[in-house]
Amino acid sequence: MDIFKPIQIFSDTVTYNWFGISDRYWGDAINFFIYDAIKISLLLIVINYVMAITRYYFPVEKIRSILTSRKWYGFDYLLAALLGVVTPFCSCSSIPLFIGFVSAGIPLGVTFAFLIASPLVNEASLFIFPSIFGLKMTLLYNSIGIVVAILAGVVIQRFKMDKHVNQDFLKFKTQKEALEKNAGKTVSLKKRLKIWWQDGMHISKSIFPYVLIGVGLGALIHGFVPEDFINMYLSIKDWWAVPMAVILGMPLYANSVSVIPVVEAMTGKGIPLGTSLAFMTATVTLSIPGLLILKKAMNWKLLSAFIIVTSIGIMIIGYFFNFFY
Repeated sequence: MDIFKPIQIFSDTVTYNWFGISDRYWGDAINFFIYDAIKISLLLIVINYVMAITRYYFPVEKIRSILTSRKWYGFDYLLAALLGVVTPFCSCSSIPLFIGFVSAGIPLGVTFAFLIASPLVNEASLFIFPSIFGLKMTLLYNSIGIVVAILAGVVIQRFKMDKHVNQDFLKFKTQKEALEKNAGKTVSLKKRLKIWWQDGMHISKSIFPYVLIGVGLGALIHGFVPEDFINMYLSIKDWWAVPMAVILGMPLYANSVSVIPVVEAMTGKGIPLGTSLAFMTATVTLSIPGLLILKKAMNWKLLSAFIIVTSIGIMIIGYFFNFFY
């Protein structure tokens, strides 16, 4: 059952009945914009509200202790990456939890390992991949994805870029703070609901304009860049096809479940597997809507470092599968 089908019906009605658009390119672009703007906005409101509740009860000391325990070097990064694997989020929806991690004082590199692993290695790559690409390819992709997330987190931490996080954007009430403000008395459910709504809407309203900009860019590409154009350039087996796949995937927004059939179609048309995977991973990990949301939590220097490190990791995945498969 497609829970977003009513949104698609509404988008079709507005585009083709109310606006009366008959031009195929403009119709596709506007339809895409209306559908994705509504869908992502609703998802963000719901997810940000849930994350506000999560942050309120977040066991800060316990989680920080687990993720910063140095029993073995890289153990904290591995745990964060594995946590990203079991959270079925796309890049836009994993960002609120990332914000919760940073605001809890968990090291920046560790939170980035989670942020990258969450959309990169997920329920689609675990359960849908085997039926399309086989078990061996699935294990390889997910293993490399976890390694990429860990290495990217380590590199980000090495840069010591904590000062580039927007701390004002990360101020949310915890249960402890709410109790202190309430003179130590139990906070009523009504007050808690208000706190959660205010914190959730604080993020949603702050990032909504960036969501519209990102979706608008994706809509223009969706409507006016022919599929044959993408296939023509990505099917070339030169070294630059993988970076090109990353660049072409970034303006789009999709979760891995919806983009995997696209990857299957691309490989069926002769596009190398590694190039197709680079396109998919860029779409779910480095989408411009997600990056614009992330920009609210950090400055351009840190965001640029994230884009560069993650892009290199994605290209490693692409080149690996192109070379060996």
